[in-house]
Amino acid sequence: MDSYFSTGTISVQAILETSNDEMLVAAAKTGEHLAFSELWNRHSKKTFSTMYRITRNRQDAEDALQDAFLKAYVHLKNFDGRSTFSTWVTRIAINSALMILRRKRAHPEISMDGGAEGETWQHWEVPDRRANTEEHYARSEREHHLKRAIRRLRPALRTIVEIQQVHDTSIKEIAEIAGISVAATKSRLLRARTVLRRSLG
Repeated sequence: MDSYFSTGTISVQAILETSNDEMLVAAAKTGEHLAFSELWNRHSKKTFSTMYRITRNRQDAEDALQDAFLKAYVHLKNFDGRSTFSTWVTRIAINSALMILRRKRAHPEISMDGGAEGETWQHWEVPDRRANTEEHYARSEREHHLKRAIRRLRPALRTIVEIQQVHDTSIKEIAEIAGISVAATKSRLLRARTVLRRSLG
């Protein structure tokens, strides 16, 4: 730490604890590992809470958290400071959590019909084994096309859609997880729904 912080008679830990995130990021970019550890200490608990709200599984939340901070550490030099470190690492973590859920869920798709008062979208039902082959095939094709259309959404829209579809989450909770306003969340969901309808004809 001596290469970045001038300690004098003050302990390194005291300097770390009184430094703002911008200072810690700058120090971490020069290779000061304790600075990044302090960023972890400050933000890991809140980030884990967000991951748990998405995954509703402690192990998945922990995996997403670890993956996010590892990616943040590896790519820290690419962090340009246009957002706060907290916002940046949370975005990485959300993507990690959604990736974990994509791998786990056999049928992650949703319809484009709004739920009560437009608060949620309803999940498509998984075809049961009694369905005839033709119906099953048609539904599988529809799911495939919707899945592909969702992947083609720009990131800001895709993330909101995927957060919503995980547990039929309310708009208010999506906004809290994504760190944006309820109005912005509604706007993005509406734009996403419009794009998906256009893509699917």
